[in-house]
Amino acid sequence: MIRLASKNDYESIWHIFSQVVKDGKTYVFSPDTTKEEFETYWLSAPITTFVAEEEGKIVGTYVIKPNHVGLGDHIANCSYMVSESTQGKGIGKMMCAHSIDYATEKGYQAIQFNIVISTNVAAIALWKKFGFQIIGTIPKAFRHSQLGLVDAHIMFKQLDFQS
Repeated sequence: MIRLASKNDYESIWHIFSQVVKDGKTYVFSPDTTKEEFETYWLSAPITTFVAEEEGKIVGTYVIKPNHVGLGDHIANCSYMVSESTQGKGIGKMMCAHSIDYATEKGYQAIQFNIVISTNVAAIALWKKFGFQIIGTIPKAFRHSQLGLVDAHIMFKQLDFQS
């Protein structure tokens, strides 16, 4: 089940967030991100935060927000995180499908991922299955904790929407 996050979910979301960023391989967030910084990045307006539940336990989270303000706010931006214990069970796939539906419902015309790490091949393959395309590559944009500087992609998907 995917639903809007509530304040009661913040500890569970923090646990997933801190698990995911600690290895420095897939997100630009520092492994040393504080809880206060996390709340700004993941839980503050204009961000809308969702959680994925399995048997009453939060196993994933995603955020959706305008990619830019003002004249660029018709493009959404999303980020997804799945708990270590449930990776590979299709949670990311469900959250991506949900975010596309939600973005379409809210009138966004597209979704753009600004920095998809080139070494995160599983995420890239999943986003491509949903129709996202790599529209640009930023050379050496990410300081990978093990590989050093690696490229990052900008990925984009046009949505079917009613204007």
